[in-house]
Amino acid sequence: AYKHKMHLAMFSYHDVKTKQTKEAWHHLSTAYKHKMSALPKWSAAHEDQRIDTIKKIFRPGFWPEGTGSTSRVPIFIIGFVRSGSTLLERVLDAHPLIVGTGEDSVFNGRLDYIRNKVVEASISGDPTMVPRVVKELAGEVVNGMKDRWRTIDSSTSDEKDAIEKEKQPVPRRFSDKMLTNYLNIGFIHMLFPRALILHVAREPMDTIFSAYKHEFPPGTLDYTSDFPSLAQLYQNYRDIMKHWDEVLPGRVTHVRYEDLVRDMPNVARSVINATGLQWDDGVLEFHKKKQAVNTLSTTQVRKGIYSHHLKSWMTYEEELQPLVKMLGDSVEWDLKTSLANYVPPAKEEKEG
Repeated sequence: AYKHKMHLAMFSYHDVKTKQTKEAWHHLSTAYKHKMSALPKWSAAHEDQRIDTIKKIFRPGFWPEGTGSTSRVPIFIIGFVRSGSTLLERVLDAHPLIVGTGEDSVFNGRLDYIRNKVVEASISGDPTMVPRVVKELAGEVVNGMKDRWRTIDSSTSDEKDAIEKEKQPVPRRFSDKMLTNYLNIGFIHMLFPRALILHVAREPMDTIFSAYKHEFPPGTLDYTSDFPSLAQLYQNYRDIMKHWDEVLPGRVTHVRYEDLVRDMPNVARSVINATGLQWDDGVLEFHKKKQAVNTLSTTQVRKGIYSHHLKSWMTYEEELQPLVKMLGDSVEWDLKTSLANYVPPAKEEKEG
């Protein structure tokens, strides 16, 4: 573990300070050789099986007509890691009637319970059971979000801002960010057919390189440190997003990270419009808002927006060629921002 951390520190030093890309890459790849040697072998077959199962279960006709809550209180944020979701989350959170519920998704935390209850209701033989259970489950999720907000709100209070907090309106929307909920859109739609699902998508190689070079908490994301498993995780994400667009057309609202960076005022307005709330000028001051931004993206968000992260993978284009080959067609993505009435600006200059 010590060697792994030491090489990562040296990568950061050369990547940021000396700009010696060969030296930087040597340290990054050496760090990951040490890291991967200590991990259990990646199960490619298990990962593919998981995606196939979701696609087989959630087909047209799975969702009973009229089932689910009419609530628009939850806003779900999904996407691949390092796609710019923290930026979108902070834009939403700068609106006085929208609050974030932290890094642990309330919905995701209850998913096993939700799944079990839906299965029980489905096999009960009582046709009224599924709609009733689904509505109850949705209500519990919304209450859980409100409870989480009250806990966070009270724990960050002191006497000075107690008076300010009394003036604040009660939130009407709660953003629930768990990126891997792209696997769970079938259940999200079942419980909340009217809730906004925002999918943040970034240029594929920028996303993948950013995921590759970052250290995540231990778990599945450990395997973003190796080209074959990273390529498979990304391709399966693309596959399942295509599936949702086919079986639930228009249900997921896509937001391109590049549009968010280059055209923030218009994208922000369209996002707030999609939530069903009135515009507030404070949204564009999101980077000045005090907020616990506890992800790897903290610094970027607090500094505000800048676009030098676009096409950042090109610095290591040569070293990343094996990964580009593994990705095949997935290295391109012509996905457009699908916010209602949003028109991206014409490209005035060539990207570089």
